[in-house]
Amino acid sequence: MKKIVFIVLFLFSVQALFAFDFGVKVGYNASKLTTNLDSIKSQFKSGFHLGLFARIGGRLYFQPELLYTLQGGVFESNINTNNWKEKVTIGSMDVPLLLGFRIINNDNLNLRIDAGPVASFVVNKSVKEAGGVTGPITTASINNVNWYIHAGAGVDLWFITFDIRYQVGLNKLIQEVSTWDFNSSNNLWVISLGFKIL
Repeated sequence: MKKIVFIVLFLFSVQALFAFDFGVKVGYNASKLTTNLDSIKSQFKSGFHLGLFARIGGRLYFQPELLYTLQGGVFESNINTNNWKEKVTIGSMDVPLLLGFRIINNDNLNLRIDAGPVASFVVNKSVKEAGGVTGPITTASINNVNWYIHAGAGVDLWFITFDIRYQVGLNKLIQEVSTWDFNSSNNLWVISLGFKIL
């Protein structure tokens, strides 16, 4: 209990000294696990995210976030023989560290742009067969730590925030599997609705 009281007092102290916002957010993301193999096609998969954000600063600000994100994609071979199809689902704890700029900056309305890196730590993953033939991807093929860069824009109206961003994978999400080198990265469209608590 003492720790919670201390954290709340600390947040109010920071808010008194600096321009500071703290809140919760939830949203939709559409992810696509891309690959450079001509024999494999991939599809978008819908997911969601939820978590916390802080915003520190005035016109120029720093915004760290902590989000649980559910994402993934569908891989399907288009070879005439031994066709297979697999649905990959990944749950991760994501830590975006964004630098932003308020184009419009007043008490009731903000128009923002921001960009920065994202560290993503996989906490659960699954691979399900969607066809009659077993595919090459397994959960062991999926990297547990992944890196992204994302950029976007947002609007604040009083205590409500709205963001749209595009996130690009910087590393191979799926490692080499048997004779397949997927060279797979994960790209996402991210749409968020947030509420400022402080």
